[in-house]
Amino acid sequence: MTSVDTLPIEVTQLETYWAMRPNTLLAKLQTTESGLQTEQVEPIRQKTGSNQLQTKSQVSAIGLLLRQFKSPISLILLGASVLSWSLGDTTDAGIIFAIIFLSGLLSFWQEKSASNAMRELLAIVTVKTTVFRDGTQIDIPVEELVPGDVVSLRAGDLIPADCYLLNANELFVNEAALTGETYPVDKHPDVLTADLPIAKRHNALFMGSHVVSGSGRAVIVQTGQQTELGHIAQRISSMPPETDFERGIRQFGYLLMEITLLLVILIFAINVGLHKPVLNAFLFSLAIAVGLTPQLLPAIISINLAKGASRMAKQQVIVKRLSSIENIGSMNVLCSDKTGTLTEGHVRVDRIIDSKGHPSTRAQLMASINAQLQQGFRNPIDEAILAFNQTDVSLYARVDEIPYDFIRKRLTILTEIEGQTVMTTKGALQNILDVCQFVDAGAGSIVPLADCLAAIEALYEQLSGQGFRTLGLATKLTNGKRDIEKRDEVGMTFLGFITLVDPPKVGIAQTLTDLKRLGIQLKMITGDNGLVAKCVARQMGIDCPEVLTGSSLQQLSTEALRKKVTDVHVFAEVEPNQKESIILALQKSGYVVGYMGDGINDASALHAADVGISVDSAVDVAKESADIVLLQQNLNVLIDGIREGRRTFANTMKYIFMATSANFGNMFSMAGASLFLPFLPLLPTQILLTNLLTDLPEMTIGSDHVDAEGVRKPTQWDLGFIRRFMISFGLLSSLFDYISFGVLIWLFKTNESLFQTGWFVESVLSASTIVLVVRTRRAFYRAKPGKWLAIATGFVAIVVVLLPLTSLGRLFGFSPLPIPLYGAVLGIVGVYVVSAELLKHWFYRHFSARQNRQHQS
Repeated sequence: MTSVDTLPIEVTQLETYWAMRPNTLLAKLQTTESGLQTEQVEPIRQKTGSNQLQTKSQVSAIGLLLRQFKSPISLILLGASVLSWSLGDTTDAGIIFAIIFLSGLLSFWQEKSASNAMRELLAIVTVKTTVFRDGTQIDIPVEELVPGDVVSLRAGDLIPADCYLLNANELFVNEAALTGETYPVDKHPDVLTADLPIAKRHNALFMGSHVVSGSGRAVIVQTGQQTELGHIAQRISSMPPETDFERGIRQFGYLLMEITLLLVILIFAINVGLHKPVLNAFLFSLAIAVGLTPQLLPAIISINLAKGASRMAKQQVIVKRLSSIENIGSMNVLCSDKTGTLTEGHVRVDRIIDSKGHPSTRAQLMASINAQLQQGFRNPIDEAILAFNQTDVSLYARVDEIPYDFIRKRLTILTEIEGQTVMTTKGALQNILDVCQFVDAGAGSIVPLADCLAAIEALYEQLSGQGFRTLGLATKLTNGKRDIEKRDEVGMTFLGFITLVDPPKVGIAQTLTDLKRLGIQLKMITGDNGLVAKCVARQMGIDCPEVLTGSSLQQLSTEALRKKVTDVHVFAEVEPNQKESIILALQKSGYVVGYMGDGINDASALHAADVGISVDSAVDVAKESADIVLLQQNLNVLIDGIREGRRTFANTMKYIFMATSANFGNMFSMAGASLFLPFLPLLPTQILLTNLLTDLPEMTIGSDHVDAEGVRKPTQWDLGFIRRFMISFGLLSSLFDYISFGVLIWLFKTNESLFQTGWFVESVLSASTIVLVVRTRRAFYRAKPGKWLAIATGFVAIVVVLLPLTSLGRLFGFSPLPIPLYGAVLGIVGVYVVSAELLKHWFYRHFSARQNRQHQS
């Protein structure tokens, strides 16, 4: 067993490992081509750490709790409570401390629950890699790899760490993340000089890149932060781009805080100028600051998004990045591949025929040999060929292979058949015809391709028009040559067609109707030819679909493409790099674009889209690039996720509406009352208690029901709408506060304690009940609130009515209210609720009309 003392200490010092010979490097890493032994792994990991760019340290429960009190205002209030204590006011000091602690405890509990839920969800979509341990291949999470591990790589795999290539077969890797080079790089074993830049180290593989085609075996040299990508991540910010929603939240929060800071300073100065106690005036100003600043806004948003992610997981939708929930709710265009998403995904071979359309035994045999013996990325087409023709091909030895890539669109196998070496190539028909010179006309007759080309193309168009995806098949004798290269794919003989059928999913027409009702356009992006794509689109219920092919797309200018993508339903014969161009054009046209893909060639499109969507069965690079991963390759699952995303967004916006309008109203009420009253309208401790009680219902808003209208259309952040809502409902709230002041002072002629108690009861009751009005666009009595929201609202109402009658209420400076005053307060709250309901209907009707006018103009 390897001890910690005998670990390969050179691991972090192998600065020029690409210049070493394989045996030397393996010896330094204390490993072999068969990989590490299990007992070696843990001691190495203890020395090198986890294979992660950023170590996700687990915050302890105590650390998470303390983090709830790190805001400047909380620290100032805690300091003020200490000051009160030192001045002998132990009661107020204890109350301030208790309220701040209780508020922090609630936030801690919510954040802890959300954090645990997200950790469990992300574990579902862990990316794994194939590694050799104890000489056996196993799949493990990439985070568990250590230097010295030997990994097996094939098309679609992410490079899990910085590696030294031991062997390769036509291995091409996309290194754009590190070098900016858009074309795949040919990787092969070699010993290089030490002074080469990253782009020229063709015997090294780097974390952050992925395999485009071919296969290979490599030994891991550097992991985590010691990789080239890790060094880059340490030098630059790795924060993802800020979404519109996050930007709007931040800007609106700054606006409220600026207004709050200004008014708090003014209130403090005026109260001191009116000769009120300086400490009380200071604490009063700070308490107002707590009430006016949206302290809970970040926590509420995180909690709502985490709860939304948990609910989406129940719909088989795993959210990898919480901010994508807002984007999936805003999405109004969904671009999707055809196979497996719009179609059944179980590709079936319909027939394998010769150039004249007749069944061909030889073509079936050669297709099976090509499908069975290839060692690259095993795809559904190969599985379908083998299921169609179950000929035993184990008698035929594989000699060499030229793996499939997205430039050639061909896969070639060299086999030994009856003492001859034979190349068999299958792929896209035009790419096969490009390397053919002859045609097998049957009965051993070989004729020039030129004589049969028109008939072959006519048959291809006929099959495509019937909805069959059609591949070409070609062969060639190599006259004993046993090492083939791409340049050998010439002068081949066309053998026949492989026709594939993948019918549209049952019910896909209804699915597309459901998407349309949700305000989402579906655009099919496929590599299949235009005739096949058009036929499938018709079968799905898209009447007269407009098709744009990749070749036509190339001829369009950026501006022309931006205008064209709006009307086109189907993009066919599309190259991988063109997918990204289509998405960017849609975004420039004002759409929020989702892209659903699961293949190697979908990575750039998934990155470019506002919402990258993949499936759990996707290749690693697609799954890693996606924001959202579906556990089923089914659009209906995605539709459920879209609805849930919109519900989450709607509930988040409810809190924003409530918090901002209440803050704005309280701003005027507090400021005005402190100017004309000979005493503080509420004591600092009473303000903090008010904030705590009004926060309770709002913290449950994430579990609230959402009106059906709230999920019918794409949702977007609208700062102007929120500002108008804040002013309208804030002023209404403030108006009823001043009505309460008048009733308390002139009608009931209350003293300081009764005034503060009456306004406390009115303020908390109105803030709690108005939640039930603001949460829906419908009449509040027709929209059932969520269970926890109803319970929290009822609990707060009972507490606020009974508190003044208790000894605890006396600690806060409250006095029992006369029955008539209770009646007056309840009357004011009732009229306020009715007024808010009327204002709500006017506001939404007026706003909708204004939106329509802006849209028409």
